[in-house]
Amino acid sequence: MEEPLSYNLTSIMHLPDDCLSIVFQFLVCSSDHESFGLTCHRWLNIQNTHRRSLQFHSSLALPNVSSLSQRGLVVSAFHLHRLLTRFQHLHYLSLSGCSELPDSCLTFLQSYPSKLLHLNLDCCFGITDNGLSLVAAGCSSLEAISLYRCNITDAGLETLANGCSALKHINLSYCSLVSDGGLRALSQSCCHLEAVKISHCSGVYGTGFKGCSPTLTHIDADSCNLDPEGIMGIVSGGGLEYLNVSRVNGWHSGDALAVIGAGFATRLKILNLWLCRTVGDESIAAIARGCPLLQEWNVALCHGIRIAGWQSIGINCNKLEKLHVNRCRNLCDLGLQALREGCKGLLVLYIGRTWKVSATARELFKLCRGNVEISEEEIMFIGPSN
Repeated sequence: MEEPLSYNLTSIMHLPDDCLSIVFQFLVCSSDHESFGLTCHRWLNIQNTHRRSLQFHSSLALPNVSSLSQRGLVVSAFHLHRLLTRFQHLHYLSLSGCSELPDSCLTFLQSYPSKLLHLNLDCCFGITDNGLSLVAAGCSSLEAISLYRCNITDAGLETLANGCSALKHINLSYCSLVSDGGLRALSQSCCHLEAVKISHCSGVYGTGFKGCSPTLTHIDADSCNLDPEGIMGIVSGGGLEYLNVSRVNGWHSGDALAVIGAGFATRLKILNLWLCRTVGDESIAAIARGCPLLQEWNVALCHGIRIAGWQSIGINCNKLEKLHVNRCRNLCDLGLQALREGCKGLLVLYIGRTWKVSATARELFKLCRGNVEISEEEIMFIGPSN
């Protein structure tokens, strides 16, 4: 009798690592990723090599946290070293809310073999200029860093700019020790800079942006002490598309914003002037004429705008799609008429409470511009969120 044919039994466990890696890439569900890694140590290592982001679950990220004063997540040097050793191909690392993280923990980034692109250090109150020097030494390919509420100074920013010239996005909001000197270092060394957030930086006047790269398209400067020279510096690159200067402090003249319309901000699409109470008709007219691509403009609570300003918006802002005029004390029936007869591309008018606009003027606007949505909502922050 013939002997039965013998077969070499094989299983998925016999596949080489590169094949298993391809299998892992076809898994789209995070739970499947975790199940894959729990199979055995070999499969866990394959899962680790595909990990691209790591974010700590700090207390500041939880939905019920109401105060920044609450104790943040304690991350030790041991924990961070273990994680960075395990996940050696990260593109995104967030230590946000690790309020007691010391500078020394960032030492491990110097020997980190991956190309880290995004680093979030929001509310890491223990991180100083020394920590930034470690980031600069270990993350030369860094494209985005968030330093919200960190205790860093211009010296740290200069070191960071020199070591991370590929930076595109940087968040310096509430960094009270930062001034135009640090911004100048970033503007000069980081030629690909696209977005900068400096909201609530009381030491910033805007002059540090002078001569910035045309790649800079997004500046968030809410509640800063900007002056006319600083505004000119902000728009000097010529590439600005989004500008938030709401609640700007320290202006003695209501028409200091006129420099936005001086010819450098012709690409501007979104402009937030929320709560700029003293901005006047001269500035509004200059911006309306000099920023022909404006699509969304927030002038809510801008009490200095009168009929001449509204007329200028109506005549010149034909690409405007969204206009916020909530609680403007000097928006009257004639001003609303100017907006009704102009602004041919308008889709939404956020009007809310306006003391001098009659019910008749409102109904006439709705009758003549039936395609325009009338919204009672008041929005403080407009445009992109990143």
